[in-house]
Amino acid sequence: MYRALAADRIVATAHKLRQRITERFPEASLARVSGELCAAAEEATARLDQLSRPRWGLRAAIGFLIVLILAVAVMAITSLHLPASFHDLGAFVQALEAGINDAVFVAIAMAFLVTIETRIKRQAALRAIHELRSLAHVVDMHQLTKDPDQFLGARTATASSPARTLTAFELNRYLDYCSELLSVISKVAALYAQRMNDPVVLGAVNEVEGLTTGLSNKIWQKLVILERTASGSPG
Repeated sequence: MYRALAADRIVATAHKLRQRITERFPEASLARVSGELCAAAEEATARLDQLSRPRWGLRAAIGFLIVLILAVAVMAITSLHLPASFHDLGAFVQALEAGINDAVFVAIAMAFLVTIETRIKRQAALRAIHELRSLAHVVDMHQLTKDPDQFLGARTATASSPARTLTAFELNRYLDYCSELLSVISKVAALYAQRMNDPVVLGAVNEVEGLTTGLSNKIWQKLVILERTASGSPG
């Protein structure tokens, strides 16, 4: 039960997080970002169900092409004749060399055809993972100007300084929500690694997990500073 990620639980967690953010910050765009994450989680569940199903039409077409290629290769092999005399040996060697080259190209073509379905599914998964990576960067942009330095004492704002209207408690909750969003993003990405046995997909998922972990560490540092500021600790 606890040895695999449950897609429905991740979707439920994303919706619950969206509800919490909307209730706390109804006017904040972070709530809309959480809505996009809910949509991405639901799409991941449907997409993975689709990717796990075999494409029989494509497989039939590939099988037909492989049989056709093998038939042509067999005909080419059977057209070779053993040399009747020593004088025909040179021509036979040339024909044999050409046949070997053709066999290599046939093997490459067959390998290409056999992996078409895998590569199509891989590209679909990579596009979805790229969207999750972009979503993580969007979350990071939302927490970019949410700094605890506004509670460190006197400060001088400029004309271009962002408006800072959140209380210390609200800022704590906002940053914590951003961290939770990043965590859910990484879990949605992990679903692709769990359902698809593909090293390229696994590498892309690891990149997303590394990205979200690094961004969460930045938020954690802000939360530590905020906590020390609120408690009056010198840091």
